[in-house]
Amino acid sequence: MRRTASGTVIRTFVMSSALGACFGLVIPLHAARPAVSLDGVVLPRVGDGEPVDLGAVLAETTHGRTMLVLGTHAADFNACEYAQRLSAYWGELRDNGIDRCMMVLNGPPSACTKLRELLELPAELELLADPTGEAGRRFGVSRGWRPTDTRLSPQLKLFVVGIGLGPPWGTLPAVLSGYVGSPNGSRGWIEAALKQGQLAGRKPGPLPDILELAADGSIVRNKFDNFPLFGGWGRRPLELATLRLQNLVGIQATHWEALKPVDERCLTQLGGCTVVGPGGEPLFSWVDRGLCDVVDMDELLEALDALSTS
Repeated sequence: MRRTASGTVIRTFVMSSALGACFGLVIPLHAARPAVSLDGVVLPRVGDGEPVDLGAVLAETTHGRTMLVLGTHAADFNACEYAQRLSAYWGELRDNGIDRCMMVLNGPPSACTKLRELLELPAELELLADPTGEAGRRFGVSRGWRPTDTRLSPQLKLFVVGIGLGPPWGTLPAVLSGYVGSPNGSRGWIEAALKQGQLAGRKPGPLPDILELAADGSIVRNKFDNFPLFGGWGRRPLELATLRLQNLVGIQATHWEALKPVDERCLTQLGGCTVVGPGGEPLFSWVDRGLCDVVDMDELLEALDALSTS
């Protein structure tokens, strides 16, 4: 269950009256009403510096749907994976009625710009700079382990969550899923991210390149296709872990100085996302429960598709 700082829990439902079905999500109270909780939070848009009032944008959605990702700092695992998933799924998100997508990063505009360049993010994805992480806290994201204990260093707090202790408690399941794989998992976005990184010269640590690419950049072969016994799985063992290693070595470690947060509170703060319809009506909301625990885009699309067909 996901709790606010005060311990309040709310269960919201994306409802289909025609089918008589509902999809339940347990999220903080603030995340259940994003247009209200983010009202008055104004952040500069990266690129042109245009101030954007997050709550107003959500509330003023008239046609289609608006998606907002409350990311972590730009050097974080979760921020990289949110951005990579958004890039790979952007066409499907757009086909499901999302005509505007914004992503907040907890850092200065320079860090946001650097991450956009490294990941070659689509122009349609609006990046917003939030050096203090205020938007995420207003939304109700987890602030990590013992966020108000000033006696402990942020690095120690991050280490505790990183080894699976908490709260939050979602790190170990999310990390382990990258190693064990899933027979029904999706790997299209992983291959797309590996390919982008490989073409940019990023290596998954000491491992060789995973993809065999043609002269035009298309994927000829994925070495995980030959994984003994599990090559036919949707997401093979170690496949997602390999992408995370590529991100760790090629982005986080190599470009730490350019991407690191300027506010130490953001070192341990997690993220979340929401999709709203006309008038800011929430259709889907999510908060991360640990490192590497970001929204499953297939589940998000399934929920939106159910609404569209109801």
